[in-house]
Amino acid sequence: MNGTSSIIMLVLMLVIFYFFLIRPENKRKKAAEQMRNNLKKGDTVTTIGGIVGKVIAVSENTLVIETSEDRVRMELTKWAISTVNGQTELPKEKKEKDKKQENPAEVTSSQKDELPEDVVDEIPAPEDDEPKD
Repeated sequence: MNGTSSIIMLVLMLVIFYFFLIRPENKRKKAAEQMRNNLKKGDTVTTIGGIVGKVIAVSENTLVIETSEDRVRMELTKWAISTVNGQTELPKEKKEKDKKQENPAEVTSSQKDELPEDVVDEIPAPEDDEPKD
């Protein structure tokens, strides 16, 4: 009985590893491969090294990007592309939510009306904690 329960626990652990580690990683790999295969002229891409550029030409295994207005062109392999920018527009609600998260200190005019009058907008000067001689 004890040997059977340990085998069941081992199998259960393997199933958990599959669903939490292996399967999500395979999904990410497939999504990245599909993204790289769907690159087309005009896409803005970021490489795994952080270089941002616009796709000028695409071949089976490589692509050419233009990195600046000086027309600096680089030929890269497709596996070096990390993300494709500018292809997915964020929904309007998500954009507004992101703006609020970026600038949480900004107060809208409707929020200003709700603030009490005694709120001070200035940051007080730091007090001098050093002992004087």
